[in-house]
Amino acid sequence: MKVHEYQAKEILAAYGVPVQKGIVAETTAEAVEAARKLQAEHGSNLFVVKAQIHAGGRGKGGGVKLAKSLDDVQEKADAILGMMLKTPQTGPEGQLVRKVLIADAVDIAKEFYLGITLDRGRNQTVIMASTEGGVEIEKVAEETPEKILKEWVDPVIGLQGFQARRLAFGLGFEGDAFKKAVRFILALHKAYEESDCSIAEINPLTLTEQGDVLAVDAKINIDDNALYRHKNLVGLRDIHEEDPLEVEAGENHLNYVKLDGNVGCMVNGAGLAMATMDIIKLAGGEPANFLDVGGGANPDTVAAGFRIILKDPHVKAILVNIFGGIVRCDRVASGIVEAAKRVEINLPLIVRLQGTNAAEGKAILDESGLKVQTAVLFQEAADKVQAALKG
Repeated sequence: MKVHEYQAKEILAAYGVPVQKGIVAETTAEAVEAARKLQAEHGSNLFVVKAQIHAGGRGKGGGVKLAKSLDDVQEKADAILGMMLKTPQTGPEGQLVRKVLIADAVDIAKEFYLGITLDRGRNQTVIMASTEGGVEIEKVAEETPEKILKEWVDPVIGLQGFQARRLAFGLGFEGDAFKKAVRFILALHKAYEESDCSIAEINPLTLTEQGDVLAVDAKINIDDNALYRHKNLVGLRDIHEEDPLEVEAGENHLNYVKLDGNVGCMVNGAGLAMATMDIIKLAGGEPANFLDVGGGANPDTVAAGFRIILKDPHVKAILVNIFGGIVRCDRVASGIVEAAKRVEINLPLIVRLQGTNAAEGKAILDESGLKVQTAVLFQEAADKVQAALKG
């Protein structure tokens, strides 16, 4: 689950991570009032108006602006709220801005990058730091990888103080700022671990002219599988920032990820889904989605899956690939027939069933009167997908 910058800062602040002060606003009037509060509490005279969407590169798209007065805050907030902000991470269509963060401007002396995620190759958390703050870490990794410092955290003993000190030294912190940087790293790691994050990223991490170490921006993603342990964080979800089809799939207990292809996939099991997407590509098509209906496929879940797939205008054919292990193939076939009565399927439909009662399932489909092509072998299914795309 992704959260907005202002929400990420609230999470981090609860763990003692120093963050840039700010107040979120949904209207221009709220933005001006937020700036007025910051002015009264902190003596602020310069403000930053920041669009709140689940995408990076907001500044390049015009979603981050400096305001020099309350009137300027009103003008900048009015320009950003309601805009379709386009960044490299939103795609060409952009993302509607519904909220802005009004924050104190910071006197920045230096900018750094600090991020924590899981290194799947080592099965350990990795902390990455760089003096190249304020730019995409992917670009740094590609062009100047030697500028990225890394510390891996042993899951048994956790992050050690010497590791945090080594990172702070490597970034060039000195004196009192060094101590603050060490505390910052330790606090960020604690927030990452205890909130079950999949990523916690500060870019930029700043050293101010006053010698403070602050998170000026913050990105946090929380592992969906751990949300049951964090009831207080579930409410941070913003479905406006998610793909509507993925939201609908979640409401129907389906694992769905929208892709850019032309063949809709309905499969049970993540591994089989990956293999199905591979066979579609080998057949000359492109998968339009990852859709796992799970081990208990029934008419309701199958019908929901068809509805979601058919809402994608790029889909030109549908491949259903089911392995009958937990659920029998004849029951899946009956579910497909029942679902087809509820949902008008006007695209070529190829169904491959293997496993328990596969022959019976194939017979049910062949005799159903549906415009469905059945397949037994993987290659046979791929050939029929290819023919459907050409036809």
